[in-house]
Amino acid sequence: MTVQPVEAPRGFGIEALNVYCGAAHLPVRTLLEGRGLDLSRIGHLMMETRSVSLPCEDPVTHAVNAARPLVDALSAQDKERIELLITSSESGVDYSKSIASYVHEHLGLSRHCRVIEVKQACYAATAALQLAVAYAASGVSPGAKALVIATDVAMVDENAHYAEPATGAGAAAMLIGDRPDVLALDVGAFGTYSYETLDSARPGPDFDIADVDRSLFAYLDCFTHAFADYRTKVPGADLATDFAQFALHTPFAGLVKAGHRKLMREVLRAAPDEIDADFTARVTPSLTYPRIVGNLCSGSVYLALSSIIDHVPYAGELRVGLFSYGSGCASEFFSGVIGQRSRAALARMRIGERLASRTELSFADYEELLTENMRCLVPARSREVDVARYKPLLHGVIRDGGHLVLRGVEEYHRVYEWV
Repeated sequence: MTVQPVEAPRGFGIEALNVYCGAAHLPVRTLLEGRGLDLSRIGHLMMETRSVSLPCEDPVTHAVNAARPLVDALSAQDKERIELLITSSESGVDYSKSIASYVHEHLGLSRHCRVIEVKQACYAATAALQLAVAYAASGVSPGAKALVIATDVAMVDENAHYAEPATGAGAAAMLIGDRPDVLALDVGAFGTYSYETLDSARPGPDFDIADVDRSLFAYLDCFTHAFADYRTKVPGADLATDFAQFALHTPFAGLVKAGHRKLMREVLRAAPDEIDADFTARVTPSLTYPRIVGNLCSGSVYLALSSIIDHVPYAGELRVGLFSYGSGCASEFFSGVIGQRSRAALARMRIGERLASRTELSFADYEELLTENMRCLVPARSREVDVARYKPLLHGVIRDGGHLVLRGVEEYHRVYEWV
């Protein structure tokens, strides 16, 4: 291997990882049929189903429900060592007050914890991860941990056309520190590429805009240039042999396939049959979860990483190449090592089981929920949410100890409860 994981004692990176992808899902075919869209596009999207938030769910509940199993598994001493909480989101609930402040409260973290929210479209969680690893590795507070949570809801309806079936909802939570049981980051091995473009945006709290073609080309352009920059940090890095698996930002699986094809052509001059075989071996395992969740925004690449760990049979250690892209745009290619501890750590989260337990919606159910969901981020002085109405849909995802839901808004303050 060209790149070696950092030693001290086992490096730094992701100690624990969990994803929460809502309590309900809608089959992509059902959505396309309901909208009267071309069913042949399913093959291009490479999607099966997508997560759908309930009106009692929002970016705060997604974040807490993803992170709570990680926090609950810690000793009191280790929980106290969480010195940094970063939430990343395109779905802010206030222009000033951060999602992180609510998350901090409902996770019961120390009052001596730094609490911030970051925004850079679907790249933000990776920026937060790198900042958190740098803090842990700096030695300014030996043994310190950080909690990074990417969390979003979908603000799309029929006006989004084919982006609607690809858009998911939920959160990915990562505990960062010096016991990287899930992913030992190759610290210092990264490549970045960024520039300004309006490929997608959310100028208001209740709708997204997107230039689909511009976004696709920006993703592909950034992938190529970010990997080229990685090779300047890691001379001799070999695309063909250094990475056993790839976890890429997955707006939809079809775009990942296009990005992989472009990089293989340009870097390795690979033939079509070689590209197809490589995609099956090194990329397809990362798509198992994204294909049944949809775009998790800045949590997407970590959903793909979870998919690799849960589905690739391996012994020993594997190096994973990860690519994160965020509209606007910013991107990074980086790498890390997974091992047998990764599989054991993730198995405790029962991610596949939780995804399978989501309630399947009909198109009529989805349309009824959509009206309320589109109000999720719209500021309101007061608002009531009929939690009891949605409890039957939550039964499959409630863990021991409860599940956080949004109860309403009182004088602009969002109010939550455990069910």
